[in-house]
Order: sequence, then C-alpha cells, then structure tokens
Amino acid sequence: MAGRPRGVDDSVILRATADVVGRVGPAGLTLAAVAREVGLVPGTLMQRFGSKRGLLLALAERAAESARDQARTSPERLRRANGSALAALTALLVESMEPMTTPQTYANHLAFLCLDLGEPEFHAHALTVHRAERRAVEELLSAAVAAGELRAGTDVGALARSVQAMSAGAGLVWALDREGTLEQRIRQEIDAVLAHHVSSPVHRPGHSELEEA
Repeated sequence: MAGRPRGVDDSVILRATADVVGRVGPAGLTLAAVAREVGLVPGTLMQRFGSKRGLLLALAERAAESARDQARTSPERLRRANGSALAALTALLVESMEPMTTPQTYANHLAFLCLDLGEPEFHAHALTVHRAERRAVEELLSAAVAAGELRAGTDVGALARSVQAMSAGAGLVWALDREGTLEQRIRQEIDAVLAHHVSSPVHRPGHSELEEA
C-alpha cells in the first residue's frame, strides 16, 4: 500500500492483536489497545487495516496461513522431537492450545471463534484452520498405524474426527470445572480416546501408561 507507515511489521501487529484478544476478547479489543501494545498510534492501524473488523479479519487470515504451514511441517517435526507418532499427536494438540493459559483466556478466544462462525469471511478462515489441523491429525494417526502403535485397520478418518471433537470439548469442560491445567486435561482425554485403538501399552512423557485394550 502506498504511503504505508514503516517500522512495525504486520506480523508483529497481528501477534499483539492475538494477545489483546486473549486478554479482553474480540468485543473488548480496540485499535488503541493494539496500537499501545506495539508502540504505534491508532491512525496507523486504521491506515493499514481499515477498521477493527479489518484487523480481526487479517488476524483470522494469518491464522489460516499459519495453520496450513504447520500442517505441512509440524507432524514430522513433532515426531522427531517426541519419538513416536502418538506422542507427536498429543504435542500437536497441546501446542494448538498454548495461548489459552487460563479459563478467561480460553473464553476470550472462544468468543473469537463465535465471530468466525457467524460471519462468512471469518468462517472461511476458521474452516481452513480446522481442515489443516485435521490433515495433521490424520497424518500422525496414519503414521501410528504404520508403526504399530495403533491397531491395523484403524479407521483413521473417524478417529481424527473424534480427536478433534475431544480437543474442542476438553477445553470447554476444563474452562468450566477448572481442574488442573488445560495441557493436563488434553493429555488425559487423548489417552481416553486412543485407549481402545492402541495395539500395545504406550508410554509418553507426561502420560500415565495406556492399558492394552
């Protein structure tokens, strides 16, 4: 864009926007709050993004781009780091929830998801994120079948849908009952979802051993 103020990259602004959303939710976010976060004036953000909605839409678009990139690279990276496909799967789900450190932060990001569901432009980006995560989950589940961690013949597509539903539901239940941390809840629930599919006991750091089904 001609005349765009220089000095702070859009990626920095969008990271700050995500942080502010986590603290106050999309309804409480203002251009002034984000501008303070990055040392700019609100008019600079108005020039770059047009409005608060434009800024939030840019954040949603960046999240979709990031999700596509991570779907290509995260499965192999996490397998190398964690030593098995199932351990990598858990790490993937934990990573996706990292910004949600408290029930309030979770609620604020959930409010952003509600915005995603209610407006077509936002929904398109949210659907991209969802589908990218599904591909990564399916890749790791397929790798687990190939490695003998999961039973031969496991319906990877159906199990991936269950894993994603578990991840979303576990966050909501945790935000309600507030028992332990979100990471602990994700690890507990993924063990439960996989318990009837593992081909032998699997031990992963931070997990109790799964019993052979």
